[in-house]
Amino acid sequence: MSQHAFLNQIRISFGDCDPAGIVFYPNYYRWFDATCHAWFRTAGGHEALCRTLGAIGIGLVDSGAAFRSPASDGDLLDLALDVEEWRNKTVRLRYVGRIGERIAVEGFEIRALLMRDGNRLRAGEMTPLRAIMDGSY
Repeated sequence: MSQHAFLNQIRISFGDCDPAGIVFYPNYYRWFDATCHAWFRTAGGHEALCRTLGAIGIGLVDSGAAFRSPASDGDLLDLALDVEEWRNKTVRLRYVGRIGERIAVEGFEIRALLMRDGNRLRAGEMTPLRAIMDGSY
């Protein structure tokens, strides 16, 4: 795919790094989440999407990352989000973070459209969210 669903640029700062001077790994998960929410803002934002779809959230149900090469203070991380797969009840997002041409991190998130069902939560159908994010709603 030549064009990503969404691209976020993050300037890494000293505070993002551990004592070894490289990015403290939980920050990558924070940046995955921030990139996903920035993508949602292209369609009105998380709150507006949930209101439209009758959901309480577009929640994380799984995530993972592989740290390919170090990133440090001053680096510019280009974090690309791509939709890897829409399923009935989930969407799998893929992230690739590059510093220049070098891959620093690869990761994924699986998200579900969370709906109230009495006193519990359930995953809702993803087709309406997909239609909105694809621009066909």
